[in-house]
Amino acid sequence: MKKVLAIILGGGAGTRLYPLTKLRAKPAVPLAGKYRLIDIPVSNCINSDIFKIYVLTQFNSASLNRHISRAYNFSGFGEGFVEVLAAQQTPENPNWFQGTADAVRQYCWLFQEWDVTEYLILSGDHLYRMDYCDFIHRHRDTNADITISVIPIDEKRASDFGLMKIDGSGRIVDFSEKPKGEALKKMQVDTTTLGLTSEQAKESPYIASMGIYVFKRDVMIDLFKQYAEYTDFGKEIIPAAAPTHNIQAYLFDGYWEDIGTIEAFYDANLALTQQPHPAFSFYDEQSPIYTRGRYLPPTKILNCRITDCMIGDGCILKNCQIHHAVLGIRSRIESGCNIQDTLILGADFYQPPDERQADVERGVVPLGIGANTTIRRAIIDKNARIGRDVQLINKDRVEEAAREEQGFHIRSGIIVVIKNATIPDGTII
Repeated sequence: MKKVLAIILGGGAGTRLYPLTKLRAKPAVPLAGKYRLIDIPVSNCINSDIFKIYVLTQFNSASLNRHISRAYNFSGFGEGFVEVLAAQQTPENPNWFQGTADAVRQYCWLFQEWDVTEYLILSGDHLYRMDYCDFIHRHRDTNADITISVIPIDEKRASDFGLMKIDGSGRIVDFSEKPKGEALKKMQVDTTTLGLTSEQAKESPYIASMGIYVFKRDVMIDLFKQYAEYTDFGKEIIPAAAPTHNIQAYLFDGYWEDIGTIEAFYDANLALTQQPHPAFSFYDEQSPIYTRGRYLPPTKILNCRITDCMIGDGCILKNCQIHHAVLGIRSRIESGCNIQDTLILGADFYQPPDERQADVERGVVPLGIGANTTIRRAIIDKNARIGRDVQLINKDRVEEAAREEQGFHIRSGIIVVIKNATIPDGTII
């Protein structure tokens, strides 16, 4: 694995995850109470003994830079690093990243300086645990030019992914990015050849790309030269290379979720609270998920009823009821609150008692969730100030709404309170 360089794509503006991406890059979005999305691919790399890792971003990367610099400091005795590369203008290229391939192409001069044989291309907004060693060994054993990690998928979600057909040796013979209608029907295959039962194959008749690739070093460089105008791996470069290159499929049979939308992010987080065994678990000593060590005190729970929850470090919960929720670090919930089916992303700092009291006396809402507040099916971003007697329940069953000036959006029926927003006492949404 010393001959592998990992390149994690941070994505674009993250409009599908807005407003969580209003003030941060997509890979910096908090996850599971104490992690960030970027921790997933970086931890998978570390657990696979891949220690040369670049992260490509171009939007709101300040918090991502801070997190990576504080979380991933490798020893000075090796070549290991995790480094953020932001989009930059150069005389050769005055533009921002135009797509996945363009992002990698713009920094190819830097990647070529490393003595490696493969480039591992990863995405910064997926939730999964994967041993990339198996993936790369399969790539080498089949002498592939490119290997794509794939999963079987059902018809409902198929049009959101790059779909492919493979021959008996696992070589990809047809590739179509996000096909619709008749083009989608043409990509149906018999997935029993992947080892699925006939029942499973009936439910999942498509083979979908996970957006995870291994390229031979020289092949990637040649493709960039040959297709200089192409900007995207899935839409352009891989379909163009398929007839002339050995592109192999690697079947991944574990849990994998693309959490690029608000609804997918919400569902993936709350799924972590499932009993008795969630589909994805952070409780794996063999392959831990790493993050920044914050040295927070334990969570304090005072006379509360809490069921089916995950709670981060350093929270203070008083005389409240919480069911089916994920609470981030430093969450503060006052007495009389009733919270269900909700993600609370926590806070970046504590508010001292005298400052809280001064806020109350000045009529300012203090940090956290105020007394006697009800919250259902919501995401509360960091440092939000929710007043007393507030009801965040989407009483009119609105599916989509943008109320930026009032501090919230509604996406797919989920209320999303914006980072640093204030919701006044008595508000009903």
